[in-house]
Parts: sequence; C-alpha cells; structure tokens
Amino acid sequence: MNNTSNPIGLFDSGVGGTSIWKEINNLLPNENTIYLADSKNAPYGQKTKEEIIHLSCKNTDFLLEMNCKIIVVACNTATTNAIKVLRKKYDVPFIGIEPAIKPAAINTKSNVIGILATKGTLSSELFHETASKFTNIQVMEQIGHGLVELIENGKIDSSETKQLLEKYLKPMIANKMDYLVLGCSHYPYLIPQIKKIIPKNVTIIDSGEAVARQTKFVLEQNNILNLEITKGETIFYSNGNPEVLSLLIQRQNNVFYRDF
Repeated sequence: MNNTSNPIGLFDSGVGGTSIWKEINNLLPNENTIYLADSKNAPYGQKTKEEIIHLSCKNTDFLLEMNCKIIVVACNTATTNAIKVLRKKYDVPFIGIEPAIKPAAINTKSNVIGILATKGTLSSELFHETASKFTNIQVMEQIGHGLVELIENGKIDSSETKQLLEKYLKPMIANKMDYLVLGCSHYPYLIPQIKKIIPKNVTIIDSGEAVARQTKFVLEQNNILNLEITKGETIFYSNGNPEVLSLLIQRQNNVFYRDF
C-alpha cells in the first residue's frame, strides 16, 4: 500500500461514475486509475441496503486484487448505504460521494432547493442525517425513476429522457427553486438536457470537483500521491455495454477496456 504508483480504484453501478473519474483524471493526470462499471447490476438505487452493501464489498474486493491504493465510491447510492461498512471492513482509504446539499442550502436566495437522486440515496440514513441539518429551507426531493437505465443504454439525448426530466423538474421550477443538486453520478451527463428546461437563474450542483479535491487531499495525507510526471494509465472494467462507456469518456489516450 506504500507504492505511490499503484492505481486509484473507482466503482459505480455503471457508467455514471465516469463523471467522477473525469474530474479526478483532470486534477491528477499522472495517477493510474482503474474504473469498475457494474452495469449488469444497475441501477443500485432500486436495491435493498443489504444488496448494495454486498455489491459494494464485491467491487472493493475486485479493486483491491488490482492493488488499488485508495477506493473512490463513485456512486451516491453505494456511498450513502455502504461506505460506513466498507471503512470498517477494509484497511484502505475510501472517498465517498453524496448529494452536495450544504452549498445549495447556504447559498439559496429563494429558500427552495431541488434534489434529483435515486431512491436508494434519498431513503438512506446518511442522506437524512445531512438533509435534517437544514430545516430553514424547503428541500424538494425527486427520485429520478428511469434516468440511470436510459443513460446506461446510451439514450442521454432521447425524447424519453427529455420527457422524464420535464416531469421531474417542472414542479421544482414552479416552486421557485434556485439550486438543483444532482444526487447521482450518472446525472451530470444530463446537464445539457437539464439546462434546456430550467431557468437560467437556477444553479446546478454536482459533487465531481469536490470529490477530486478530496481524493488529492487524502492521497497527500497518506503519502501515496503519485509524483511521477508521466501521464497515468486507466483500465476500465465493465460487465455492460462497452460502447456506451467508450462514448462517455470520448476515447481518451492511455485508456484500456476489459470485461469482468
């Protein structure tokens, strides 16, 4: 675990966590990374807490077998349901991702914020612990039924996706929300569609940049930051459609694909 050139491991229920990988890769381009897309079991948001914990442990075991020095749980649902168990079970640093309610709650002028997330995230204990701290504002929670499945099937720009987004966002707009928190790592890929629906005064918040900064901080704290100046390599493992994965990361250099 002292080998600084060992890879950063990331896992998600599918391709959505590549939005987190992109931010980490931009901030730490010399780090080697391994990304695990468990698309066969997507979406995690519809599963029980026990199922989510089981899959998260299975994914972690896989990444540790690849000698990963740190694990990024690039999935809101897995973070909010399983990260406490993972941190107790494994002797490796974990970085989680959860809806960025705090910046929205602090900066809102209308006192109304919207949160678009999976059922698994919105029903989790960790989410309710965070949301309960902001009783002075109205938090409009909306489960994004069907959105993960559409993204996993490469239908980001489809009319079906647009119709679902309009259905989910219009009540928030009517209530004058001024911040929209994306509570699923898949959802940043929908931002171009979302911007066509919401007013220009609504700020969209996702956790990607914050997760990348936290990853760098934890690597530094544990003295495992890769100080090499050469560009790192990434291996993507997927049990789903590699074409969708390839499309989302736009065929960047030093990237390799594997089935698992």
